[in-house]
Amino acid sequence: MPALVLLGAQWGDEGKGKATDLLGGSVDYVVRYQGGNNAGHTVVVGDQKYALHLLPSGILSPTCVPVIGNGVVVDPSVLLSELSGLNERGVDTSKLLISGNAHIITPYNVTVDKVTERFLGKRKIGTTGRGIGPTYADKINRVGIRVQDLYDESILTQKVEAALDVKNQILTKLYNRRAIAVDQVVEELLGYAAQIEPYVADTVLVLNQALEDDKVVLFEGGQGTLLDIDHGTYPFVTSSNPTAGGACTGAGVGPTKISRVIGILKAYTTRVGAGPFPTELFDEDGEALRRIGGERGVTTGRDRRCGWFDAVIARYATRVNGLTDFFLTKLDVLTGWEQIPVCVAYEIDGKRVEELPYSQTDFHHAKPVYETLPGWSEDITKAKSFADLPKNAQNYVKALEEMSGAPISAIGVGPGRDETIEINSFL
Repeated sequence: MPALVLLGAQWGDEGKGKATDLLGGSVDYVVRYQGGNNAGHTVVVGDQKYALHLLPSGILSPTCVPVIGNGVVVDPSVLLSELSGLNERGVDTSKLLISGNAHIITPYNVTVDKVTERFLGKRKIGTTGRGIGPTYADKINRVGIRVQDLYDESILTQKVEAALDVKNQILTKLYNRRAIAVDQVVEELLGYAAQIEPYVADTVLVLNQALEDDKVVLFEGGQGTLLDIDHGTYPFVTSSNPTAGGACTGAGVGPTKISRVIGILKAYTTRVGAGPFPTELFDEDGEALRRIGGERGVTTGRDRRCGWFDAVIARYATRVNGLTDFFLTKLDVLTGWEQIPVCVAYEIDGKRVEELPYSQTDFHHAKPVYETLPGWSEDITKAKSFADLPKNAQNYVKALEEMSGAPISAIGVGPGRDETIEINSFL
């Protein structure tokens, strides 16, 4: 059975956790392939709400194996805390697998992240301060610490020394901070080794063997397309590749194994952190979307910036990911608006632009061109089929589908696990 990729088609926070959890009972493996504990998912199961930050959403399904792939950066303290919290609530976490090649977020990565962001002042990127970017930088600079290094004290010590040779110079001479002791870092990291060891595996081998055995593997991206380090609104992006190609490098599975790529698309648009956002609202509508949609970051706790649906972004996500389907979430949040604007193009320097501009300067100056669609007032949370939706809600979905360039195969009409309309099966 070919693999499926499920990812965010906007700036993240689209509801990927719900979508992954919905599929979790039908798949054998759910794999996080990039990012770290800067990507939060909220999953509602019955009357229980779970906030996941690092773990794959599939960990809540008793029938599948959750996997943290080699492309993820892992903060051991966050990992163990999250596992402990789930265990206390009766969730079985024993099936979790962690790639031995995944990189460790060290204490000095977190320190560097925080002091650098403060130093940037008004030019700050809006990072979560959790050490994600510095850890990926260490990986690229070949001074990173991997999970497997926790089991060889000599190698671990050498690598920490190499990393701190430079970082301590920066911390002390540029930021006027204390130097970080090598022994202290090594001791802390070794303290996690025994607790993590039962989960560590050669996940590349496991996943490829699973696909050869006709198992269903779902790859779950963190953040969203417009936060991709290569294809997002750089430099206001994350430090990894949430786009579909990241699943191949972040899990070690070849592109020929992937036959379906599902983009999660919110019925409006949100963004956390700094950076351009053409449809952002600063009025009562924006505040209403924030309030009704519960738009607060699961991991950061920050209020999300809110705006109307942006079809230009959706088309871009379809293109760069090769999307085969959309999962439209939070349609219920729009209930009550008489008219709903949708951004169909941008105006840049007096010219109408139909596609996402490649120039950072142009995108910063893009003004949304809106078309207005009729809204609805009926409660849609009990809808079980597309026909159950009010006619105007049906027309809204059809319009978004036509503008976005891929079929909408599922619709979220409420936060609950069962509050989803399935139009086309993903499996």
